Amino acid sequence: MLNEFKAFIAKGNVVDLAVGIIIGAAFTAIVNSLVADLINPIIGVVTGGIDFSNLFINLGDGDYTSLAAAKEAGAPVFAYGSFITAIINFLIIAWVVFLIVKAVNRLKEATARKEEAAAAAAPAGPSELDVLLEIRDALKK
Repeated sequence: MLNEFKAFIAKGNVVDLAVGIIIGAAFTAIVNSLVADLINPIIGVVTGGIDFSNLFINLGDGDYTSLAAAKEAGAPVFAYGSFITAIINFLIIAWVVFLIVKAVNRLKEATARKEEAAAAAAPAGPSELDVLLEIRDALKK
């Protein structure tokens, strides 16, 4: 069983998957920082500093000035502002990822075009027919 496990771990797919997960986690941190530290402050300036995350409806008794105060008191709340914030963050993150994937695809296409151009510019060797004709001529001699 130990040999089977070693063979399983040594397969390229498992290692590739592990590397993909690690890079994905690092990429997630970068995208989250981009959204939280760069894009959200700009949106805050544009919207006049509206903070949706503190919007809530108190479903119980009492009057609370903030969502944190209501949660600390254990009051039942309908925290729709947190949901709105999550949707906005998702849309921003999806847009950023879309732009990054688009840029990477454009870079890949440019690299592929350069490789195709280099292959087309390279001197073409003799074709298979040319080689066969040379062999035939050499055998005739």
